[in-house]
Amino acid sequence: MSYAMEKYGALARKYGYEPVEAAIAAFDAMHTRAVRVADDPWAVVTRAVELTLVYDQRADGLLCSNQQARREVDIERHDAERFSDREAEFVDFHPAFAIPAPQDVLDFGDAEEGGDEPTNAWVAVDDAVAVFVALRWPEEVARTAIEYICTRLLRAGNRHTAFEALRRDRHAQAMLDVEQRAWLVFLRVILGNQHPDRRQTSAGRGMLLRLVIGDDPEALLADRSLVAEIASIRQPMRFEARGRHHV
Repeated sequence: MSYAMEKYGALARKYGYEPVEAAIAAFDAMHTRAVRVADDPWAVVTRAVELTLVYDQRADGLLCSNQQARREVDIERHDAERFSDREAEFVDFHPAFAIPAPQDVLDFGDAEEGGDEPTNAWVAVDDAVAVFVALRWPEEVARTAIEYICTRLLRAGNRHTAFEALRRDRHAQAMLDVEQRAWLVFLRVILGNQHPDRRQTSAGRGMLLRLVIGDDPEALLADRSLVAEIASIRQPMRFEARGRHHV
């Protein structure tokens, strides 16, 4: 046992145990048939000791037995923690209590099960289209562009990531037959100016988010700067028909 303590002392300390714990694990392994019939018995013992230490450490973290830790090794569970182990309150750090701010949320989910009313996000899309139509845009052009942006927004998960992907989206520019400058202005109108200094302003929120959090089309049409931006890109956006679509 003295030899086992010396041999496995460093391994035991690696997992936070004393050498005697490794020696006990080695003694238990020596009783097994696998060690007795092995070509290299010490190799089998070493592996057994290592596994015992690994699962002991896991069991200590989960507050369970070594045998249970071996059965649940593939289950993703964090070690048990006392509330007093952290200086911060439990609700301040645990992800289960993390609720994003309303201005950072865009729910583009389906309508509630069994209901006929769409979600606020889909209403916002319709209202955004209505704003463009009121400013003499063809409805099909406005809807195609806005719904394309919403599709990319759903995939990206947040406005900043979607904006960065869309501003380099040559496919969208070709589909809508729009110049690069006009496309960037259109993205700023819909998703908002992504500069950190503008994030909490009306320009930083963008048309869709403003509609989701309570603004109505009349309020947007009364926003002179927004109307001016939309007017500045009306001409670069081609409205000629190509087949069945206006692009």
